[in-house]
Amino acid sequence: MRLLAFVPIKGTLLLILGILIGFFFPLPLEYCFGILLVSFAILGYLFIRKDTKGSRFEIMAGVSVILLGMFSYVQYQPIHYDHHFSKITTTDTSQLHLKIRETLKPNAYSQNYIASVLTVDNKKSVGQLLVNQPLDSASKLLTVDQELVVRSTISEMHPPVNPHQFDFKKYMERNGVYHSLKLSDEDFVSLPHPSRTLIGYAQEIRSDIIQKLKKENFGTEQLSIIQALLLGERANISEETYSNYVDAGAVHILAVSGLHVGILLLLIQFLLKPMHSIPHGKKISLLLTVLFLWAFAFIAGLSPSIIRACAMFTFVAYAMYLNRPSNSFNILALSMFFILLVINPNLLFQVGFQMSYAAVFAIIWIFPLLQRRWYPKNRTLRYLWQLLSVSIAAQLGVLPISLFYFHQFPGLFFVANLLIVPFLGVILGMGICIIFLSLLDIAPSPLISVYNMIIGLMNRIVGWIADQETFVFKSISFDSVQLLLGYLLIGYLLYAFSKTNYKHLMLFLGFLLMFQGYTLYQEYESDNLQEILLLHQIKNSVLLDRKGKNLHVFTTDTTNAKRLIANYGVQERITETDYFPIKNSYLINGTSLQIIDSSGVYLPMDSSFKILLTVSPKINLERLILETKPTEIIADGSNYPSFIVSWKATCKKYDIPFHYTGEMGYYAFDIK
Repeated sequence: MRLLAFVPIKGTLLLILGILIGFFFPLPLEYCFGILLVSFAILGYLFIRKDTKGSRFEIMAGVSVILLGMFSYVQYQPIHYDHHFSKITTTDTSQLHLKIRETLKPNAYSQNYIASVLTVDNKKSVGQLLVNQPLDSASKLLTVDQELVVRSTISEMHPPVNPHQFDFKKYMERNGVYHSLKLSDEDFVSLPHPSRTLIGYAQEIRSDIIQKLKKENFGTEQLSIIQALLLGERANISEETYSNYVDAGAVHILAVSGLHVGILLLLIQFLLKPMHSIPHGKKISLLLTVLFLWAFAFIAGLSPSIIRACAMFTFVAYAMYLNRPSNSFNILALSMFFILLVINPNLLFQVGFQMSYAAVFAIIWIFPLLQRRWYPKNRTLRYLWQLLSVSIAAQLGVLPISLFYFHQFPGLFFVANLLIVPFLGVILGMGICIIFLSLLDIAPSPLISVYNMIIGLMNRIVGWIADQETFVFKSISFDSVQLLLGYLLIGYLLYAFSKTNYKHLMLFLGFLLMFQGYTLYQEYESDNLQEILLLHQIKNSVLLDRKGKNLHVFTTDTTNAKRLIANYGVQERITETDYFPIKNSYLINGTSLQIIDSSGVYLPMDSSFKILLTVSPKINLERLILETKPTEIIADGSNYPSFIVSWKATCKKYDIPFHYTGEMGYYAFDIK
């Protein structure tokens, strides 16, 4: 099937290209709008002249879609507007009017929210920021739609301070959020009678449902899974249970997204099938299907993932109504076009969006190929083969993305899918039924007990699969080049599988050689790389000495250091890591590094040297500088912030370079 022959697919690819251009090469909003108007004017002129058959119209239409993607992305970023709150003069006493838009997953210390800035000092503004509410100073958590008057300092988000650390700043920027503020109870006043939004009502209803479910006789772990499975609330899942679902390749079950909405769509279609026999029954069935899908989205809180999934499967429901399987790719492309253009172009950079469409696209493409290769006559065997085929197709679709973002692959994913997915429709159906009965306070105890048992059994199955550690492949290094080559490799493998000819076989072998060659090159680079780094970690000192794939870690807290360097080890292809207590001094490329800890003991040096301050030594830094004359002073995360401020000022006074890892990031020693 020549996918690029379909207009919706070409249009969607061009729109994506435009969004990527807008992301990497952003133009001022007025320029994007002006160029887009000119392109539409030219396109309209060609249309009026009925010059729509030649290549000029096709090229101009393609250019217009690319420009539309650029404009869509740029206009969706409020930071490009003149009245963005960051461009209005703000001080520590500026008064901000905020509206809470979204509640994010909490951590052990704080609850985070996304808030819109409505005004700054009574001046109308736009933009969103991250609100951080420390749990130890919060008398009451905030809710969606709550409006606040705040006096607090807005700060820009900081990039990661250690190599290969999760870049939260970049993640939030790709969601249109560039600033944050910390909010204690004394920093804000909650306004009465705030304006309400549909998402706010949905979140309120979801909270009511969760409170009702808590009154039922569910086990703690079962209740946390039910909340995740049906309502998209994963905050209460224990770390052990969540890790089990990840290792078993079943973590997608815990996110209310494409899988759940797809199964729900099939369930609704099955229940409404008798309506097809009445006049206009199919149209009524389509209307009710879409209505039920969005009703489920509403009770699940209208989170971004559920909105995206329902939008996608609304188009799929329409494709099923048309009953034209050949249009599946068109419908999928149209849904992506609609979501990116109308809902949010930033979704293109979100992992959930990428994995959802990669999985659905792969199922549409790969599942028929597998069924044509083998179609068992036995009904039971055929059903199992179809389930396995869907699972294989979906895993092939998301495999490169999973390796790129999560660096692991569950070898027994098909077992989890064969044992759980067939019953997921029943689990979802029973769960929705229990939700409505609980809201009416008439949920029967036997039904609760049966459902509690089913969820408990699912947890045990997942736990058993996760325990087969031999089949869980972790710590797989996989970068962006391998991501691209991986998809090219899978694509041409499928082409060679479906249409075996010399050209497709040679292309597949060519991409295989490219993938292997690049991987061998990365291995060679890793074998020959040497570096010495001082990392940043609160209440700990971590010094890395890397020689090829061997890593020596000098630290005062081995347990915390292991968590810090986990990503570093994966990305840098480290095969052996050893831990040692940190010493008082090191010789690095002819330059001495003297470490002064809490004892405050230091020795005069004859040659040039650097000083590393750790564990907040109580020293007179001014006298130390005059006595020893170091070439540079370094401080890591084990020191008190008040000491850092004092040391920084002293170094500035004596014109001594000062590097604090908490502000400037990790320190790389020159070893050349």
